Formats: sequence, structure tokens, C-alpha cells
Amino acid sequence: MPSNDVQMLVEMGFTAEKAERALSVTGNQGVEPAMEWLLAHGGELEAEAPAAPTVSVTETAAVPTVEQPAEPAQAEGSSGTTETAKSLKCDECGKLFKNQLEVEFHAAKSGHSSFSESTEEKKPLTEEEKKEQLRLVEEKLKQKRKEREEKEKLEALEREKNRIKSGKEMTAAKKKLEEQELAKLVEQRRREKEEEKKARERVKAQIEADKAARKAKFGGGGSDAAPAPVPATVPTPAATTPAQPKDYTTTRIQIRLTNGQALTQTFNPKEQLSAVRLYVQMNRTDDNGPFTLMTSFPRKVFKDEDYDKPLDVLGLVPSAVVIVTRAPH
Repeated sequence: MPSNDVQMLVEMGFTAEKAERALSVTGNQGVEPAMEWLLAHGGELEAEAPAAPTVSVTETAAVPTVEQPAEPAQAEGSSGTTETAKSLKCDECGKLFKNQLEVEFHAAKSGHSSFSESTEEKKPLTEEEKKEQLRLVEEKLKQKRKEREEKEKLEALEREKNRIKSGKEMTAAKKKLEEQELAKLVEQRRREKEEEKKARERVKAQIEADKAARKAKFGGGGSDAAPAPVPATVPTPAATTPAQPKDYTTTRIQIRLTNGQALTQTFNPKEQLSAVRLYVQMNRTDDNGPFTLMTSFPRKVFKDEDYDKPLDVLGLVPSAVVIVTRAPH
């Protein structure tokens, strides 16, 4: 049971027993509900409580802190009876108490240890004193509620500050992470472009080297020029003279892009079809996606192995139309 609540009720004039009972009945919800219950049921408690016995010296001998005064001498002309103790008194502060429970409570609260019996009777609080005590208690409760609300406001403000700070830190960390990811993507794209550029340069250099080698081998002229290979023909009757194939030195290729535009370029008949593909990659104006090459008449879609064959072998001499189509996914 909260000792502070019992103490407040005792200071208002209620006994410790009544205070404890009121707090127990009201579920230990505080001084205010217990005080209201006591004001409403004070009469019932008085009726239920037996008459308080008078406290004598011998009855309070069990309290070690209460001094036992010497028996007073009988006054002359008196009837020979001694006055009975009506309360217990704190020798250090002078407060009066009705019973030992209140003495123990006061000792625990104040630290006082010297008590004695007194013939003075502790008077109950008047209605005005009770109202004043009630007003003081209400003021204390209001002050405590105000302090608690201020504390809760400060705690809420501190929590909000921490939340905002945490949110800013999370936002900054997220932004930094996004910037790092973006920088990685940019660097990766730059490396890919650099590798793609180097790959094209290598292919272009290889094609130029192949062109130079073929030109030196087939198109150099003079006595060192190798004779053109004679294609095999089906044996014909002796009276028939086979037609000699014409030796072309160039072929004109028209390239139709996917957007309807056309490119025209002259190639050596001995160049591979890969030279045409490289020319399309470097000069196309439609898009940069993968593509394949084909002819319309007769219709033929070139495969991977066809790009290593010369143009004359593929029938693209002395001129031809090549169509660019998007590669299937």
C-alpha cells in the first residue's frame, strides 16, 4: 500500500486505519478517491468502530520508543485516582497521536524516535480545517498532475526530436547509397562502352588487315598476280565453248535500314560479309539493337557462318540489295 497516500490522509485528520481501509476499498487509486470515500462513509466507519479504549502506561509499555513517565504523586485532597493517557506525543516535534500505528507511521516519516504518553486529547479536525486540508491536497494533486504533464511533454518532444534525427540520418544514408549505386552503374556503363569501342576497333583493324591481304593476293596486278580460280563446270560437248566468268573488282551494296532509309557502299568482292555488317553498325541511323542481314530476291537470311564468306561467293557481286532486320529475341 502506498505509504505516501496514507501519510496525506493522516495529515488531513483521518486515522491510519481509516486511510488504509479507504485506499483498499478504492483500489489504491490515490488520495483523492480515498478521501471522497472517507467523507461519504465517515459516519459508517464511526458506527462500526468500537469505543476507543483509554491508553494507560501499562498498555503502551510494549512500545520501546515511548517513555514511561513516573507515576505522579497524588494531589492533596484528591480522590487517589491517576489521570489516564489520552494520546501519544512526539517529544521532538510535539505532535499528538491517537494510537501506536500513527506513532510508527510518524517515526518512519520523520525519523523521530522519542515519544511519551500525554493526557491531552488529539482533537479531530473541524469542517473548516478539513476543507482547508482538502484544498491543499487538491492543490498538491494539481501540481503533481501539472509536473507529470510537463514531464510527458518533454519526453514526447525528446522522442520527436530523436525520430526526426533518425529520419534525417536514414534519408541521408539512403541518398548516399543511391548515389553510390548510380556511380557504380555509370562506371559500369563507361567500361562497357570502352570495351565495345575497343572491340569495334579490333574488328575494324582485322577487316582492314584482311582487305590488305586479299588485295595483295588477288588485286595486286602484274606478273605476280595469281590467276583467278576457274570454277568447276559440268562437262559439255566439245562443240560448246564454256562462258568465262567476268572478273569484278568492286561490288555496290545498297543497305536498307529498319527505318526506311538506305545506305550505299562499294566493297571488294573478296571482302567477307562481316565487313558489310561492321559498316552497318558504324553508320546506321535507326537504332542500336541487334540485327541480321538478308536479301529479298531470292530471299535468304544470312546465318553466322555466312559472315565469314566473301561477297562474291554469296552472290552479292557486282551489286546487291541487303535488308537489315531486327534480330529475334
